[in-house]
Amino acid sequence: MSFTNLLKVALTAILSNKSRTLLSTLGIIIGVGAVITMMAIGQGSKDSIRAELATWGTNLLTIRPGADMRGGVRQDPSAMQTLKLTDVEALREAKLITHISPEVTAAGQVIFGAKNTNTSLYGESPEYLDIKMWELKDGTCFTEEDVKKSAKVCVVGTTIVEELFGSKDFDAVGKTIRFKSIPFRIVGILKSKGYNSWGMDQDNVMIAPYSTVMKRIAAQTFLSSIVCSAVSEEKSDEAIEELTAILRRTHKIKEGEEDNFQVRSQQEMMETMSNTMTTLQTVLVVAAAFSLLVAGIGIMNIMLVSVTERTKEIGLRMSVGARGIDISRQFLLESVAISASGGLLGILLGYLLAFGAQAIGFPATVPLWSVVVSFCVCAFIGLAFGFLPARKAARMDPIEALRYE
Repeated sequence: MSFTNLLKVALTAILSNKSRTLLSTLGIIIGVGAVITMMAIGQGSKDSIRAELATWGTNLLTIRPGADMRGGVRQDPSAMQTLKLTDVEALREAKLITHISPEVTAAGQVIFGAKNTNTSLYGESPEYLDIKMWELKDGTCFTEEDVKKSAKVCVVGTTIVEELFGSKDFDAVGKTIRFKSIPFRIVGILKSKGYNSWGMDQDNVMIAPYSTVMKRIAAQTFLSSIVCSAVSEEKSDEAIEELTAILRRTHKIKEGEEDNFQVRSQQEMMETMSNTMTTLQTVLVVAAAFSLLVAGIGIMNIMLVSVTERTKEIGLRMSVGARGIDISRQFLLESVAISASGGLLGILLGYLLAFGAQAIGFPATVPLWSVVVSFCVCAFIGLAFGFLPARKAARMDPIEALRYE
């Protein structure tokens, strides 16, 4: 029997019982739709995180003091106080970095009149805005002279302006606000960046000279971290090696001893977040793929029932010359057709769910390869789970099949 005739017979058999066929494909539809949706949200989240980190500068390098946990044992507090201002001066000799800023952080309440809000205060150098690719909406940044004098000036985000003055568009330059009872004069307002991929408000920030924060707020002589930018993204690894060599020398770390600091690039952060999202995506996809397995078992069950119901039909076909392989191909075609049609509807469902996720704020991007793989998996399920019913049908004795009641 030709393939065309086999396909016609298979489609006729499928359409003769529409309700059963629909129920058989339902598991495939839901499974494929769930897999594509999970892949879309996972891919969209990775793209969103990469784009978010890129806005911080792809050549960004961050130097932090030694980890407070190592080998499961909490380190001495002094391990977190290894970065000093002398390190910053030493690092300025590095040839592969363009900007550098010591960083001291604090959290607390900022107040203007009867209004207040909680925020994060970053003590930085004027180069910080260039490193983080941050632009000013109004005013100017503080200067190196302000750093030398430990001036009580600051640059604030639009969220602070809105919370303290009632509107993001309020001209707050020149106004004096208080952070932990210390007055700060606003000299600049940052352009809005909105919320990042982790749900943090990037505009709820206050930036002041690091010397001011160290002396008047944190009362410490060590740095929380040091941020700098490499001459280019391609030179980031070389810049890390250069910075590491300088810090090992200034910290008098002997050969073979562990560093009491960490140098990380933005690329490493991107890779770490990407790997995390890939792992989460894989778990979700595997969970969704189990429904495909269940759907495959359902198709096999329906096909076995169909073989039993059509025993006389099989016997009649064999008696007029149909070979066992023709019967086998017919039932395999039916199984693949059911599975493939379910796959196509599942792909459509996946796209609709992905668009729905985008509509409610979830980043979702459907990768083309996930559609191709999903359809191929559906075809394979049709073959794999249709094999046993097809084999059973092909091995029937035509005489016994004709006698079947």
